[in-house]
Amino acid sequence: MVTFEGPDGSGKSTQLARLAARLREQGREVVETAEPGGTRIGREIREILLNSRNQALRPTAELLLYFASRAQNVEELIRPALARGAVVLSDRFTDSTLVYQGVGRGLGADVVRQLHTIACGTLQPHLTVLVDISPELTLERTVKRATPDRLDAESLDFHRRVREGYLRLAQDEPQRVRLVNGGQSIEAVAEEVWPLVEEALR
Repeated sequence: MVTFEGPDGSGKSTQLARLAARLREQGREVVETAEPGGTRIGREIREILLNSRNQALRPTAELLLYFASRAQNVEELIRPALARGAVVLSDRFTDSTLVYQGVGRGLGADVVRQLHTIACGTLQPHLTVLVDISPELTLERTVKRATPDRLDAESLDFHRRVREGYLRLAQDEPQRVRLVNGGQSIEAVAEEVWPLVEEALR
C-alpha cells in the first residue's frame, strides 16, 4: 500500500491520480481510495467531517469519526485488494490523523496509535509519499477552492503545526515516509515520486 500525505492544497491527490494511471499502463491492478471516504459509509462520514456548517464538531468526536471511516475502508476495500495482489493507493491514512488531530488539535500521538490498532490492526503503508508545501502556500491554494471545507477555515498557526508534525514524521520514519517538494510543477513532483514507488514495489 502506498499512501499520499501532505498539507491541504499540496497536490497529493493529483499525484496519486497520475501514479495510478502510470501503474495501470504497466498492467497492474490499482485500487484508489481516499480518507475520509473510500466506501459508501466512509463518504457519508466524510460529509459530516468536512461540511463547513459543522464547526461545533469537537476534536474527540472528529478523531473517532476519522477512524470509523478508516475501519470501514480497511475491512471493505483495502485488505481484500491487498489480498488479491492489487496496488492500493490511498489519499491520506493514519499519518493524517497523527498530524491533524494528534498535533494540530493537541490530542497526542498515543490515542491515535491506540485507535489505529483497533481500526486497522497491524496494517501499515509500505511507502508514504509526503508532498510538502509551506503553510502560507496551503492557505493561498485552499482559499481558491470553489467549495471550502471545514478545515480550510483553520488558522495559519494550525497549518504550521500540521506541517511541523509531518516533517517530524519524515524524520522519525525516513525509510517509509519520503519527502517530496510540492512547490514544484506537477510534472516535476511526479518525477520525484516515480522512483520512490518503483523502489517500494520491488
